[in-house]
Amino acid sequence: MTGFSQEVGHWGGFGSETGADEARSDRGAGAWPPGAGGNHNHCDGAGERLAKLVRALEAEVIPRLALARRGAPAVPGAAAGVAPGEAAVAEFTTLILAQDAAVAATYVETLRARGASLETVFLDLLAPSARRLGELWKADRCDFAAVTIGLWRLHQLLRELGPTFRNEAEYRPLGRRVLLAPSPGEQHMFGISMVAEFFRRAGWDVAGGPTAKPADLVGMVRSERYEVVGLSLSGTARLDGLAAGIRDLRRASRNRALRVMVGGQAFNERPDLVALVGADATAPDARVAPEQAKHLLKLLSRA
Repeated sequence: MTGFSQEVGHWGGFGSETGADEARSDRGAGAWPPGAGGNHNHCDGAGERLAKLVRALEAEVIPRLALARRGAPAVPGAAAGVAPGEAAVAEFTTLILAQDAAVAATYVETLRARGASLETVFLDLLAPSARRLGELWKADRCDFAAVTIGLWRLHQLLRELGPTFRNEAEYRPLGRRVLLAPSPGEQHMFGISMVAEFFRRAGWDVAGGPTAKPADLVGMVRSERYEVVGLSLSGTARLDGLAAGIRDLRRASRNRALRVMVGGQAFNERPDLVALVGADATAPDARVAPEQAKHLLKLLSRA
């Protein structure tokens, strides 16, 4: 049984951005540059454009995203202050896949101009679009390269919008530290990055992140004190590995009262799995996660 004391590949996202982790495990996951593994069916006729994007990504790895101002695209059903619906998510996902990053950024700016907060953009547009990418892959409508580039663009948007998002709320440092990471075997990163933004906005000192490896986490909790560790898991195929990893973290932690939270599609569908893997709590989405962590610490102080 593999725990966090053994390195087991790349890690994925809190909240299960694709929801298709188990189905894609043998379809080129982890390949870089995009297109190095998996099938090569093009997504909705955008193959030639995608090939050019892959070559550009290979040449620059992660080029700086230019939020160029362009003619604002229409946002379906996005009246002032109204969260984007399924039509908006579908259109935005198409832009993420087939257009350049500046068009997607302008789409977000248009939504904000119509009254949507960044919290709404994060939870009702970016996160559902990430999940939709996974659904398209699972249905063989997109290949690995297309999904990877789409998630990369979502990451760039999240990174660019993060400072503004944190400034939307009054920042009050809590003096508390949280370590966030995907569970062993997870393949993508978007969800865990979004959860980190919500924790930072709530005043937490955030460590770890989507690129952390299992052995890194054990070393981190051994050398520094964290109040909470948050781990994500999309499917149920790796529950044993997650349970073993949580045991590794608790044994190694400098904080003998370490609280462990888990999140992702698997726990949203079956909350009973929280106790099964040895965690203390779960949260249904990024918005709730910091409050749930705070509640855990309050319960501990009363014990």
